[in-house]
Amino acid sequence: MWLLILAFAAAIITPLWYSMADDDRYMLRLLCLILWGATIMAFIDRVVGYLMKGGEFMELTPEAAALGFIMLLAALIIWEIILLVKDPRGILRKGRGQVKET
Repeated sequence: MWLLILAFAAAIITPLWYSMADDDRYMLRLLCLILWGATIMAFIDRVVGYLMKGGEFMELTPEAAALGFIMLLAALIIWEIILLVKDPRGILRKGRGQVKET
């Protein structure tokens, strides 16, 4: 199930990134790479597990779904941290040192 969740998220982000590739101000390219990398990693894990141990290829259990959402959340958190550190739109740098006058 976690493979499906990651692949679905990557499949949604890819056309979104592609449609805004000229101005990648939200760094969707990075999120796309993170999600596709995690999807490929999960796919290889499932293939090796299936070939070595046998059994089912897709786990459709609540634990597998929870793992998929946790992995998706981890990917989003990593992307968000990198987005805040790089600050491609300069929002955080503009706000430094400026105090609102009332």
